[in-house]
Amino acid sequence: VVLTNKYWGGKVPQRHAMDEYDTNVLNEVKTYPNKIGRCIENYKFREAQAELMNLARLGNKYLADTEPWKQKKIDEARTETIINISLQIANYLKVLSHPFMPFTSKKLQKMLNDGTNLWDEITELPAGHQIGIQELLFTKIEDNTIEEQMLKLKKINFTKKLIPKL
Repeated sequence: VVLTNKYWGGKVPQRHAMDEYDTNVLNEVKTYPNKIGRCIENYKFREAQAELMNLARLGNKYLADTEPWKQKKIDEARTETIINISLQIANYLKVLSHPFMPFTSKKLQKMLNDGTNLWDEITELPAGHQIGIQELLFTKIEDNTIEEQMLKLKKINFTKKLIPKL
């Protein structure tokens, strides 16, 4: 989203010739609705969450491997393809994360300027689609905040109140 706003005025760039890696990534992305959906239907929520994280990792790896911030100086068309595919991955994450992280999904909807959440009919963001501005999806929880919460739990003797003596 940051690069799209910076270099293409917030509009989804065109997808040009794709290499084998691009094709494989897009094909794999398209398998996730079924993978995650099947897990949810079978009450395997941890597995469903793990698959969602696999999709996020796939997107991170794709960006790290293709390095669009470096490609921009070398090959504009290649960079447009990389950003287009990356935005498609974000679009899938927007829909598939909703059962687990509805507020994060809403933030992605706003950033991608696309409110649709049709699980079985995820469509691609078309070239030229105007996206929104980036925002943090998650805030970092500092160690001192965790320590403070742990102290509070210890003060109220949290574990003894939750687990009755057998």
